[in-house]
Amino acid sequence: MAEGKKMSLTVKVLIGLVLGLITGVIINTFLAGNAFVDTWLVNGFFHMIGKMFINALKMLVVPLVTFSLICGVCGIGDIAALGRIGTKSFGLYLLTTAIAISTAILLAQIIGPGKNFQMEGVEVKDIAAKEAPPVTQVFIDIIPSNPISAFANGDMLSIIFYAIMFGVSILLVGTKAKPIVEAAEMLNEVAMKMVTLVMSIAHIGVFCLIAKTFAQQGIGLLLPMASYFMTVVGALAIHLFVTLLALLFLFTRFSPTMFMKKMRNAQAFAFSTASSSATLPVTLRSVSERLGVNNSVASFTVPLGATINMDGTAIMQGVATVFIANVYGIDLGIGGYLTVIGMAVLASIGTAGVPGVGLIMLAMVLNQVGLPLEGIGIIMGVDRLLDMCRTAVNVTGDAMVSCVVAKGEGKIDMEVYNDPDAGMLDEDDIHIDDAVEAELARAVEETHKA
Repeated sequence: MAEGKKMSLTVKVLIGLVLGLITGVIINTFLAGNAFVDTWLVNGFFHMIGKMFINALKMLVVPLVTFSLICGVCGIGDIAALGRIGTKSFGLYLLTTAIAISTAILLAQIIGPGKNFQMEGVEVKDIAAKEAPPVTQVFIDIIPSNPISAFANGDMLSIIFYAIMFGVSILLVGTKAKPIVEAAEMLNEVAMKMVTLVMSIAHIGVFCLIAKTFAQQGIGLLLPMASYFMTVVGALAIHLFVTLLALLFLFTRFSPTMFMKKMRNAQAFAFSTASSSATLPVTLRSVSERLGVNNSVASFTVPLGATINMDGTAIMQGVATVFIANVYGIDLGIGGYLTVIGMAVLASIGTAGVPGVGLIMLAMVLNQVGLPLEGIGIIMGVDRLLDMCRTAVNVTGDAMVSCVVAKGEGKIDMEVYNDPDAGMLDEDDIHIDDAVEAELARAVEETHKA
């Protein structure tokens, strides 16, 4: 391919996504029930490659968040500024979540999904509801009693808290801690390079993930649930293209078009993986290198958003609550819906950004307002597809808040933001520099001689 015409990562991922969708629908339509295809292709090759790809992304999350946060705190250099960034980020995330679920409930009340729903032919499954944790316990769990356990289990709020405390302590130690800062910066650079390596084969992983999903789910599954599905998608679209972009323009006066163009890559990853946590490395790279947000801000706002920003999940909960109430003929009233809004906002704090977590949060909400938990079984069939959509909305919200906070702190490079090609990843980014390659070869040769 001629120089300057190499296919960008975004184009590769989108092609993989579309081809995966087409392949999955073809398998579901013409090869459903074929033992060889189901065993060796859908649940074999597609499942294996897709799972390996997600594991590779998750592998990057903890070290990337840790080193990036330490570098970010040290880069801010001012504990007061760190407090401002944290307060702004937390407030904006809660605001967008509250707006999201309010929009969802309002739209669901207008459309009325579930009013004429027929239960015949729908497999209703029980799902165990967990008790919603007290708000006090949520904040207690932020501070890890055992940091090693928090890192091993991937408890993101605890990891974020520990990394911030570690960075603040480095600042307080002063110049004597400079070697630690330099080591963290080098490790952060290595972690980002690992992100680049994993992203270089992203189109293959995306293809397998999407192909498996649509081969198992199919398009026909949406028909009995069309009103619910389209209400959720409509609320997600309103939140994405109206609420988030309006807030971005209102607070920053940045171009929403440029913002959406540069977020396509992260959105495609989020749609494919249905996991904010797994997409975190890609989101962080898009925010810092494509949108120009300084790492001192991005390293804080993006991991925090992946942990507590559940706009898409809140929208699903709002619509699902109205849908299930309509199916069972239960009138929640204003008080019930206000409870749903409050529960969704509080439940978003400390909820893991992993696939399917929305159903667990929904069980808490339904239990709180007295709706039958069996209603979750009705929507489980289409939840995987909706989970993919709402995760894309979640990561877009993370990026929007990052830009707003960075603008307020003067920590965004507008030349990078306005440059459509800034931070683009192509094949050259995964090649080893000639001098480094020669040095590595020499070191290997000496090792063999020894």
